[in-house]
Amino acid sequence: MTAIDAALAAEELKLNTEIGVANWITVDQAMIDQFATTTQDEQWIHIDPDRAATETPFGGAIAHGFLTLSLASRFAYDCFEAHDGQVMGINYGFNKLRFLSPVLAGSKVRGRFELKSVRKRSETELLREHQLTIEIEGKETPALIADWLGLSIFEA
Repeated sequence: MTAIDAALAAEELKLNTEIGVANWITVDQAMIDQFATTTQDEQWIHIDPDRAATETPFGGAIAHGFLTLSLASRFAYDCFEAHDGQVMGINYGFNKLRFLSPVLAGSKVRGRFELKSVRKRSETELLREHQLTIEIEGKETPALIADWLGLSIFEA
């Protein structure tokens, strides 16, 4: 059995189960400000905590939705292990993404992954779809839910 076939068989056993829960990460104002500068999205609801506290229903500055989403890669490091023969993993995109709740500056977030599907795309590529839920500590409604696609690349 090839390494990719062994990985496929192992992944199929995990279908529709929780794969892992990442460690909490604090999304502080400095992180939000850095993201705003990097993306050139300096809307005041993100970078002006005083104004955001008085002029929005959020009670303060909130993280960009794409900042919260971008932490998915970090969360994946906490939850995914490489298979024998796997040389890399690549972000392949999203089938669905919904931002459900704002992340206030100073909040802690973490990712939770459930394997929804897996298939062999080629002799070197395994395509997996995970439901990613990014939770906010102390909040019932998550920040976002996404169907995230990832390619696992194996040596030829």
